[in-house]
Amino acid sequence: MTDQAKVRRHAERVRELVASVVRTQIKDPRLGMITITDARITPDLRDATVFYTVLGDASDQAATAAALESAKGLLRSTVGKALGLRHSPSLTFVLDDVQDQVKQIDELLAAARTADAEVQRLAAQAEYAGEPQPYKLDEDDDEDEDDTDDGRDEDRPPAGDGGGRR
Repeated sequence: MTDQAKVRRHAERVRELVASVVRTQIKDPRLGMITITDARITPDLRDATVFYTVLGDASDQAATAAALESAKGLLRSTVGKALGLRHSPSLTFVLDDVQDQVKQIDELLAAARTADAEVQRLAAQAEYAGEPQPYKLDEDDDEDEDDTDDGRDEDRPPAGDGGGRR
């Protein structure tokens, strides 16, 4: 079982190495404005996935992907030598579409804000569907209780033979 901290350290080192080599050693004109965002490596340290973003449109992204694919051998040998592992990890490059996801989330949040504002506007103008006092009060019952008062205390039992012995 491999140590997760060791795997994370190697993944971070792979990200730093690939970013450094892309910036300094690769002189491919197809390589656009690239940023290496993340790297993940398998627990057996054999395969590494490198995530990147490219500033530009779809043609710039495709050109950068081709440039990275052609420089994969140089990047793999540099990473293998720097990490000092028995087996140099194979590299896979994945376009990280964080900006597209951020844009989509921003659009969804804006739509939610407008919907909330519309609900607030409608709620401010809303009136209750029924009467203001939905519960019926029996005013006649209150008057009847006053009429049935026969002068007795309710706490005392009624006067009479009482059912006691004599």
